[in-house]
Amino acid sequence: MKTEIAEQIEGYKEIVKEIEVLRKYSQNRTLDQGEVARIRHLYHPKKLTLRLSEIRPETESTTTFRFVADNGYLPPFQAGQYINVFVDINGIRTSRPYSLSSAPYQIGYYDITVRCVPDGFVSTYLLDALKVGDTVESTSPSGQFYYNPLFHGDELVFIAGGSGITPFMSMIRDVTDRGLQRNIHLVYGSRIESDIVFEKELTDRAERHPNFTLTPVVSEPSDGYKGITGFITAELISKLTESPNNKMFYICGPEAMYKFVLSELEKLQIPRRKRRVEVFGPPADISAQPGWPENINVNDEFDVIFNGNKPIKAKAGEPLMNSLERHGFTLESSCRSGECSLCRTKLVSGKVFHANGTNIRRSDETYHFIHPCMAYPLENLELKV
Repeated sequence: MKTEIAEQIEGYKEIVKEIEVLRKYSQNRTLDQGEVARIRHLYHPKKLTLRLSEIRPETESTTTFRFVADNGYLPPFQAGQYINVFVDINGIRTSRPYSLSSAPYQIGYYDITVRCVPDGFVSTYLLDALKVGDTVESTSPSGQFYYNPLFHGDELVFIAGGSGITPFMSMIRDVTDRGLQRNIHLVYGSRIESDIVFEKELTDRAERHPNFTLTPVVSEPSDGYKGITGFITAELISKLTESPNNKMFYICGPEAMYKFVLSELEKLQIPRRKRRVEVFGPPADISAQPGWPENINVNDEFDVIFNGNKPIKAKAGEPLMNSLERHGFTLESSCRSGECSLCRTKLVSGKVFHANGTNIRRSDETYHFIHPCMAYPLENLELKV
């Protein structure tokens, strides 16, 4: 049946004939397949084993961890990409994505910069338990939050909030160290002055490189602070960036911050193609998102059957992936933000709520696939991988 359908496609018979000729006269490349696979694995391994070589405090709440390859090799990455770090905490296998803050022109080590999150599960573990010499598993670098020379131009505005500075740090180091011809203006929002991560290095780079400008913005300044205070508003952006419509904006920071900044860019009529946003993880309060059912409380619990196993309990206000991990079920994942699609799972029965920004394909909707990293149960569910 499939062959009959294929024969109706224009050019099918010519392609079949060409394949026959190639098989007869071309060189057999079967022996090369192993070498190709070896090279592909070097550049795009599914998993890496990383050994912690250095711990460097940045602020009272933020620490940089430097990892080297346990087998002596790290694949290359683009400034702005991340790795997904896997850990085992009290018998629970889970992961979190962290942007690489180190420069991409070297592959001797990967730096990730972690901020202490109140009640943070993985960040608390990394900051309190990890020590030099320990090993962790991670994915290879991935993500789409990086510079594209064909579309992004040379006038770049980076708007960072808190630990959202990490992908920008990699980009800034890359541009300034290699003398690349791009103009960068970093507008860095922090709650208090002591929370400005990499402050000394950023200030030093801004003084030495005329194509890099630094503007800290502090929302809760101490008495006597002489810098810019408040929030990153449309008025401030317009004041700091001449002709903002001619620039490419990158935004990375807490959910409340990037939502606010996006609304301010709307006021300036900055088109979508001129805005790039990096989002890690689910929203802090899913019930505050548009469309959340009023009759569902975040503490409501539902039964979830996964791959025919006994039902587990899952809270409405927690991503399904977290609930599954807590009960010993680990899904393949990279971004945990609904973008990479690695965790897509068949929804056999029941109803879920996807957080805004989840990259659900139309085919996923048609055939009832969900992304558990950003999906929340609204009733009893059955899932299957």
